[in-house]
Amino acid sequence: MQFSVYQQSHIGARQSNQDRMGYSYTRDALLLVLADGMGGHAHGEVAATVALQTISLLFQQQAAPYVKKPEQFLQQAILAAHETLHRHRQVKGLSTTPRTTIVAALVQHNTAVWAHCGDSRLYWLRGGQVLARTRDHSHVENLIAQGRIAPEQRHTHPDRNKLYNCLGADSLPRVALGQGVLQDGDVLLLCSDGLWSMLPDHEIALSVQRQPVVRAVPAMLQAALAAAGRRSDNVTALAIAWQGSTVAGQQGKMADELSSMISTAALTQQDHSSTIARSSGGQNADLFDEAEIEKAIAEIRGAIAKSSQLLK
Repeated sequence: MQFSVYQQSHIGARQSNQDRMGYSYTRDALLLVLADGMGGHAHGEVAATVALQTISLLFQQQAAPYVKKPEQFLQQAILAAHETLHRHRQVKGLSTTPRTTIVAALVQHNTAVWAHCGDSRLYWLRGGQVLARTRDHSHVENLIAQGRIAPEQRHTHPDRNKLYNCLGADSLPRVALGQGVLQDGDVLLLCSDGLWSMLPDHEIALSVQRQPVVRAVPAMLQAALAAAGRRSDNVTALAIAWQGSTVAGQQGKMADELSSMISTAALTQQDHSSTIARSSGGQNADLFDEAEIEKAIAEIRGAIAKSSQLLK
């Protein structure tokens, strides 16, 4: 596996940054995750951090060196993150459960499978075109789908910030899935609403077509920050340019492009690498220990197994 990767986050005009992102990989599998803690609820940054920790831990456990059932993995990992947030509330004695949106992608065998809850997005881009993107779990998107408002009202409608799906709510999250077969040069972009709400889809697509991800990501962040001005939200993006198993054609690349290139060919089946521990929390990285996450994962697995038995 070979891919270029770049990630960046900016606090914007907010008092704190509640966005978290990161990636993990083995020899044959790559996990990308981005979460946007919900600022209207307490401890949004905690929710985003715990969600990333939980999904990353499950990836480490199951990618050996790839995940056998990617759709099932993503769905159960997101449900486990939701359960972990509720356990976090109990253990820490919080009055409410922290909430977050989530978007995650698992890439292996030249196929990307993605899942999301909320309005953090994934874009699948090729040649300046948007091949696919996640549909926000928001009141406005429902109104657009029903034909009750025009798509142009997406960024100005008074209910644009109302979500009906997230992690940490009282009800179980509804996990939406998608997938696609990647070609060399395809880009997967995960981003928070602080970016996509300020930049039209076609501008995002052209940005990654005209320049490598190591330059496109910071350029898009700066454009979003400039467009939002003093009302800027946290702005976060994580992007990969997929190269499959291609090793040729590197001579014309600039030094910054080569520095963002990762090849997993030398890894063993047991090797695992991750940026999530480093990038997803700083002082908050150890807010919830691995043992508690394991307990939450065991509970959600038990609930899933029980549900499966009832359906038989």
